[in-house]
Amino acid sequence: MPVPDIRIETCNNHPPRNDGSYILYWMHTARRLGWNFALQRAAEWAKKLQRPLLIVETLPCASPHANLRHHHFALDGMADNARSMAGHLAAYYPFVERKPGQISELLTELGKTASMVVTDLHPLREALRDTQQLAARLPVLLERVDSNGILPLKAADREFTTAYSLRRFLQRNVLPHLLHMPLADPLADASLMPPPTLPTNIYEHWPAAGDDFLTGKRGALRDLPIGQHTGSAAIKGGSDSACQALDVFLREHLALYESHRNQPQRDVTSGLSPFLRWGHISSHQIVQRLLDHESWHPSNLSLETRGQRSGWWGLSTNAEAFLDQLITWRELGYLFCLWRDDYDRFDGLPDWAQATLLDHAADPRPYLYNRQELDTGQTHDPLWNAAQMQLVREGQLHNYLRMLWGKKILQWSATPQQAMATMIELNDRYALDGCDPNSYSGIGWVLGRFDRAWGPQRPIFGKIRYMSSRNTARKVAVDQYIARYQP
Repeated sequence: MPVPDIRIETCNNHPPRNDGSYILYWMHTARRLGWNFALQRAAEWAKKLQRPLLIVETLPCASPHANLRHHHFALDGMADNARSMAGHLAAYYPFVERKPGQISELLTELGKTASMVVTDLHPLREALRDTQQLAARLPVLLERVDSNGILPLKAADREFTTAYSLRRFLQRNVLPHLLHMPLADPLADASLMPPPTLPTNIYEHWPAAGDDFLTGKRGALRDLPIGQHTGSAAIKGGSDSACQALDVFLREHLALYESHRNQPQRDVTSGLSPFLRWGHISSHQIVQRLLDHESWHPSNLSLETRGQRSGWWGLSTNAEAFLDQLITWRELGYLFCLWRDDYDRFDGLPDWAQATLLDHAADPRPYLYNRQELDTGQTHDPLWNAAQMQLVREGQLHNYLRMLWGKKILQWSATPQQAMATMIELNDRYALDGCDPNSYSGIGWVLGRFDRAWGPQRPIFGKIRYMSSRNTARKVAVDQYIARYQP
């Protein structure tokens, strides 16, 4: 089946050029060679126009939080892609930007001899802007393709303010999209033409990433204008590692997910969020593997579509709890960011949340910590310090403690606006799943987004949902976690 029209967006008014040298796929979000609607669409065009396929994956240096940690993880994925391209009838060109503006220059130059261009849809402001600017410069058609989630982003006609409202919409509308998965290997078609030969000036002015970036210790990263003080984390990126993590989750952790997912010391969560953020694995692939694991059939679906959290899928309690996180909550953030460009701003919070936070902005704070003290875990709260140290050291933070982590930053900051800025800075710098729609939806949730007003009102929080380390420690075991991650 071809890529659904609802996932394809035309970004300019140019037609494809029949005499172009290749179909160009600019890979920057769905950084994988399988389960990728954008790559599948590019391969469709390559067969239709009988042109070679050129895949250009780019890694920018100008992003506000580009640093050694994020670059190492992304390069693991590029190395996987380079190895996997061996034997495929397409060209793969990994490009690491060495100074701001090079990616734009490279794509503009390649576009001059392309038949048309396909790229990824990503709902954050900068990605949408960069694609539109490229479309305006190109002399050929540019298509943007949505590979983000099970529900196409254009399938919804509005933003959703709660998980419940999106869940009801999904239960009524998701089945046709669930039955139309992307191809596991869109490059397997033997009718693709041999890889193209690129103009010499491409190799001279924008050389592809070589062994200095894709293998070894990557000392070449030290010469890039990126953050040099946030070192790499132990977790390895790439599609191979993502598939291994999925295997472990399904084999060892899924059966414990519902009962132990909020227990930091059990750590039965999937650990897939960094791979999803960097596009090293698709939510389609995860969902298909889970449904196969559960021997699911569409007839399992409940006829009731009331937004129920469990029971609709006709799966085990553990599988349904996981799918609610992977589909409902993840895609809630993606949809919000597509519809609202103030997703990371205080004035993008619900009116009631802004009002109650501002009403209590002058409340006395029992503790005030500056960003350096928070960064290094130097607070009076051992559990919060441990959570921050897990983030700093491993690039990950246990999902349940992430909520507490944000709530305490709100309590210890001079203003709610400062709290929001601090959460975004720390998360986007250290978290391997940072700089993502889910980052901003999670931080927004801490401050009332996707939630409701709670009573009684409390100092600082007002009507915002309250959490404390003491209550958390009563609900879940944290002593070993604190010992493991103490500063």
